[in-house]
Amino acid sequence: MAFDYKKEYKEFYMPKAKPEIVEIPAMNYLAVRGSGDPNPEDSDYKKAIGLLYGIAFTIKMSKKSGHQIDGFFDYVVPPLEGFWQQEGIMGMDYSRKDAFQWISVIRLPDFVREEDFRWAVQEAERKKQQDFSRVEFLRVEEGLCVQCMHIGLYDDEPATVALMDAYIAEKGYVNDISEERMHHEIYLSDARRTAPEKLRTVIRHPIRKGE
Repeated sequence: MAFDYKKEYKEFYMPKAKPEIVEIPAMNYLAVRGSGDPNPEDSDYKKAIGLLYGIAFTIKMSKKSGHQIDGFFDYVVPPLEGFWQQEGIMGMDYSRKDAFQWISVIRLPDFVREEDFRWAVQEAERKKQQDFSRVEFLRVEEGLCVQCMHIGLYDDEPATVALMDAYIAEKGYVNDISEERMHHEIYLSDARRTAPEKLRTVIRHPIRKGE
């Protein structure tokens, strides 16, 4: 049976619908950076997602291409994630989607090295006759965070964020959002096939001890 990160690491991907504090280890990702409103059909964000999945599935199917990755095991491609920020704002202003700056990511298994990533980019470009040069190998160490499962529309996330803020204040922590430590979302539902009120999104914020 294929290894499923969501099931094996429930503490990172399946939190409860109430805030909790968690230590996130360093992880490697496929990443594409961009800016602007993610919602239009022709948005750069949607193009970035296509690039990410193109490389993610090239790596997943690498054995069938004859490329041997040391330590490879069969796995389910992890869910789409995103790191979000807006210049001059600590947090998110959902009324200004055009000001979003984002890094769209998909987690990589630990056995994938940078040379395997470079092979996958070349292989995808050869097979698909498409430019994948925007995709990068990114290592992120989030460290101490608060997270919560948000159920419902993305535009309703501020209510969940407010619960998270109240929880960390009660526990003696403060938000530590910056250019390096960003608002983080993990998308467990396919927005194309899920009713908006049933969408499941993990929201994660970096925190530190209050002074």
